[in-house]
Amino acid sequence: MTQFDYDLFTIGAGSGGVRASRLAANYGAKVGVAEEYRVGGTCVIRGCVPKKFLVYASEYGHGFNDAKGYGWSASELSFDWTKLIENKDDEIDRLNGIYIRNLKNAGADIFQSRATLKDKHTVHLEAEGRDVTAEKILVATGGAPWTDSSIPGHDLGVTSNDAFHLEKLPKHVVVAGGGYIAIEFACIFKGLGCDVCLVYRGEDILRYFDTDVSVQVHSEMKRQGIRIVTQTKFENIEQLNDDSKRVHLTNGTHIDTNMVFWAVGRKPATGGMGLENAGVDLDKSGAVKVDEYSKSSVENIYAVGDVTDRVALTPVAIREGAAFAETCFNNNPMKMDYTFIPKAVFSQPPVGTVGYAEHEARHEFKNIDIYKTNFRAMKNMLSGSEERVLMKLVVDGDTDRVLGCHIVGDGAAEMIQCLAIAIKAGVTKKQFDETVALHPTIAEELVTMREKFTPKM
Repeated sequence: MTQFDYDLFTIGAGSGGVRASRLAANYGAKVGVAEEYRVGGTCVIRGCVPKKFLVYASEYGHGFNDAKGYGWSASELSFDWTKLIENKDDEIDRLNGIYIRNLKNAGADIFQSRATLKDKHTVHLEAEGRDVTAEKILVATGGAPWTDSSIPGHDLGVTSNDAFHLEKLPKHVVVAGGGYIAIEFACIFKGLGCDVCLVYRGEDILRYFDTDVSVQVHSEMKRQGIRIVTQTKFENIEQLNDDSKRVHLTNGTHIDTNMVFWAVGRKPATGGMGLENAGVDLDKSGAVKVDEYSKSSVENIYAVGDVTDRVALTPVAIREGAAFAETCFNNNPMKMDYTFIPKAVFSQPPVGTVGYAEHEARHEFKNIDIYKTNFRAMKNMLSGSEERVLMKLVVDGDTDRVLGCHIVGDGAAEMIQCLAIAIKAGVTKKQFDETVALHPTIAEELVTMREKFTPKM
């Protein structure tokens, strides 16, 4: 008879926490899960899933215009923001119900409550005003968007959490940030008919991606009419009237707007959890420090997902949660493999990437060969769109192994998911070359790039 109420108690029912809890319960553990908001976490409730619905909606804005070149015409086009949000909310409600049902079917107890640690085995459920104990505790509270509180008027802006529930679509939006969230929402708002200005303190957007990807996305966003201001940041924000704000920049200029959108990063959601009561070590960002098996500095407390600040991606959190359950409840020690993780930015056009960026590869390997192409897709010839596609392969010049693939263009994310399998398995450039092209497709260019790219001197 265990001395604890639960074998495992999970704090946070996002992607990582739910996967870990379901598997642990399936392996026979008695599991409790606390979630203070809604089961499904950031990805399902206020992140990837609702964002992708907004991406789809905004793409229709471009699609109606492109269709004219193919003989289509339509009159009295209109867009209903309220209808989009209602339909999005209905689908999120459905997914939330599925997550709850799956946890319950696995035998887990769900508590809709904020949970904090009193010690390494005791969890306090605030909504119920009581404590429960657990042999093992999993922290899976994810991350949360933050705003720069040093900026006067910072609270006049919204974050991605708020953007999914706006009462009306603004006419003009200023986006702060240059990462994937900033880029995606800038494209979303532009596609839905807003005027958009993006402000980023760095030299160029998407700084952690391959430079060619950054340059291509920047060019495509400008082509769409998105204004991008780099190497400056917000100095202060002031309210002009009920529907207008003025953003003052450190370069001495200002921008008047209807909405300020903060997308300057996310931080691990560990504040006020009482982790210090249990002796859990955090890093300077507030993330839980863990080893390769997701174990914290306390023997029985583990953490997975964005709260650990390793790789902040939903599929990674799911894999980490699964590895934790295998290790702790199925007698099958398992580590997460962080190599060759495919990534996407749902900009317009979208980005798909896997493996090494060129600058990373040149730092790690002696000889690097680059193959790339930049072209207008066949689909754009009749539509008149000037949108271009970038494809790039980074190859080890000594072994011929493909180290990285980077695509900006229609279908990039879908292509990268498939390519990631081969690249992770060690595919060579010769094997790319030996593969018969599928014509006519965008993807055929991946197997027809023969000439090494030589930069102009």
